[in-house]
Amino acid sequence: MTRTVDRTRELAAFLRTRRERLDPHDFGLPSRRQSRRTPGLRREEVAELAGVSIDYIVRLEQGRGLRPSAEVVEALSGALRLAPDERAYLFDLAQQRPRSADKLATAAAPPLARLVADLSPLPAMLMNHRYDILAWNGEMARLLLDFDTLPSAQRNSMWLCLMHPQMREFYVDRERVVREGIAHLRAAWAAHPDDRALTDLIAEFTTHDEEFARLWAERDVKVNGRGRKVIRHPDVGVIAVHFEVLMPLQDPDQRLLIYRAADDESQSALDRLCAR
Repeated sequence: MTRTVDRTRELAAFLRTRRERLDPHDFGLPSRRQSRRTPGLRREEVAELAGVSIDYIVRLEQGRGLRPSAEVVEALSGALRLAPDERAYLFDLAQQRPRSADKLATAAAPPLARLVADLSPLPAMLMNHRYDILAWNGEMARLLLDFDTLPSAQRNSMWLCLMHPQMREFYVDRERVVREGIAHLRAAWAAHPDDRALTDLIAEFTTHDEEFARLWAERDVKVNGRGRKVIRHPDVGVIAVHFEVLMPLQDPDQRLLIYRAADDESQSALDRLCAR
């Protein structure tokens, strides 16, 4: 079970999976497939690109307790061509990214709760880094479900997507939504290694949901603050929305999620829903 962040093991697995995803052709290296027993770059090739020894890469990938410096993490990020979110994740695993002293949010900051209400008629809600739903307006409740009827432990958007019967078929492109949510949770997991509630939540998902367990094992890391979702609403039909996630400077562990209709038909469906 995923009880805590074992940084050494996760660092080893993450480096290994990212190395194996690389294509030698992208580096101008001969593929020599008959002599490459595993996919991706060899350890010695990554070592050369990062300017470290082969033995160092071997020890990192074997989880032998090394804690790379910030300079080595930066070199590995470049050698492995990590995306910005993956780079930040690697810095977190190596404990080389400065951590905020702010407390984790378990309740909505009152000004933000008022802002969520004032954003009507746009559906809006406030969450923390682990997707706990802290505040919402009536439009969001009509679009998703009535959060007031849920126990507080179930007011978590990932829990609802995975576990709530009404929500399992809610998103037209369900796997993409779940995959993006998991990629965010993995980044949050590394950034908040002492958050027991988060590690317990991930353990619950991994144990009870095969889809989550499969996608979690892929170690995708991405914080997606903007995009599009298509919702299959039981009362008004299909609604396409654009979403935006904003992080307040005063309360960096709280995230404001705002939906907007993506087209005229979706706006009409939202209008009918909110007029009910």
